[in-house]
Amino acid sequence: MRSYWKEGLAGTALALLAFLLYIGVNLMPLLVVAGVVGLLLFAARGRGNLATAAGNRKSRGRTPQSLSFEEIGGQQRAKQELIEALDFLIKQDEIRQFGIRPLKGILLTGPPGTGKTLLAKAAAHYTDSVYVAASGSEFVEMYVGVGAGRIRDLFKEARQKAEKSGKSSAVVFIDEIDAIGGKRDGGQHREYDQTLNQLLTEMDGIHSSETPRILIMAATNRKDTLDSALVRPGRFDRHIGVELPDKKGREHILRIHAQNKPLHASVELSRLAEESFGFSGAQLESVMNEGAIYAMREGSERIEHRHLSMAIDKVMMGEKTDRQATREERDRIALHELGHAIAAEAVRPGSVSTVALSPRGQAMGYVRHHPHEDQYLYTREFLEGQIMIALGGAAAEELFYGSRSTGSRGDFEQATGIVRTMVESGLTELGIVDGSMMTPDGWARVNSTTLDLLMQRVKELLDGYRPVFIEALEVLIAEETLSGEQFRELLRAGSPQSA
Repeated sequence: MRSYWKEGLAGTALALLAFLLYIGVNLMPLLVVAGVVGLLLFAARGRGNLATAAGNRKSRGRTPQSLSFEEIGGQQRAKQELIEALDFLIKQDEIRQFGIRPLKGILLTGPPGTGKTLLAKAAAHYTDSVYVAASGSEFVEMYVGVGAGRIRDLFKEARQKAEKSGKSSAVVFIDEIDAIGGKRDGGQHREYDQTLNQLLTEMDGIHSSETPRILIMAATNRKDTLDSALVRPGRFDRHIGVELPDKKGREHILRIHAQNKPLHASVELSRLAEESFGFSGAQLESVMNEGAIYAMREGSERIEHRHLSMAIDKVMMGEKTDRQATREERDRIALHELGHAIAAEAVRPGSVSTVALSPRGQAMGYVRHHPHEDQYLYTREFLEGQIMIALGGAAAEELFYGSRSTGSRGDFEQATGIVRTMVESGLTELGIVDGSMMTPDGWARVNSTTLDLLMQRVKELLDGYRPVFIEALEVLIAEETLSGEQFRELLRAGSPQSA
């Protein structure tokens, strides 16, 4: 009935307009007024929709689920430091007794995916505070005053939410703070400087009122780029490093993410933690998730270790690709990867986890290594061994084909990077030098000298394993993947010592 009523009204209006036009009435003023009224109504409706969408986006993005420190794995030291800092916000009577100034800001620094945002949410839960979050990129605005206004609105929102919720404190978290907190140079980005100045002003005025107390937390991957006025004591009083987890931390993270997954009884998370050296918490969560996906695809009722091992390969190297190589290319790739694997086992026995010929990501084949234990300090002998492993693929191609291919490009980049580390650490014949003072010719000479010597050594090493290359090549071509144990059996059978 409603649609018929509207159609009837529209028809009557059109008929009236036609009659007025027929008798000679000027309809132009009436049409202009109607058009202006229509535009105003359309603009008001659009503004209402935008405001509703913005409000929905704000409420979705700034209402986190409750998260405790016990639910965060692998960051025991960072959690302990953060809890000690947060106690200053909780134990206000003791603070006044000792005359301690409450903390204004806590800066979390470290690589991506290590849990900085999770720690900020847990901090709000620990202190029973309102949590308000934003990303530094939200304040990057070239229009004058917009970024600074958004900073004011952020702190105003935190205070209003705390008062409305009956909380005595609020945590304001700014992720990627380097987007607005970079060093000021007085150049073209004056608007960015105004945004940073407003943030500094808000931090200085945090304790102008006792309630609600505001604690600002921020996260960055590039602490060295932040302005000195931002990171000084009295603003960001505590700097807490949130680094990549060690083996124990990785196992803790894996156990947390395995709680809702049906693991096979043979799965050893401690072994998985060894194989995932250098992984962040986000990558470990992805490993467990991808392992579950592989198990589901196969129709398995339980997640087995091979599913998780494939997940590690995917997270490290990327998804398998459909690139098809010729037989000659497959032979060359297989010999290249066997060169890496044999050099690795000769330098560090038991370190090879997988030798694969299947294309994954940008690689046509790969060797996955797993260390026996985490290591953070390296000697010259260790780094030279790493270079020999990196050069093993190119050395194998030279032994069997007399030349190299473009497949060694990434290996050479890795090798030259290790040489740079050795030079800057004073582990070469140059002694203790400042790398920034070296000329390009100087770098070229030290690279050439070091890499040529180690290439000769690795070629002499691999030449004694020709029978292993020949036998393992057939197996790798047929099966496309060799486990570490399979490869070591072939290595023992054809090693120079067994002959």
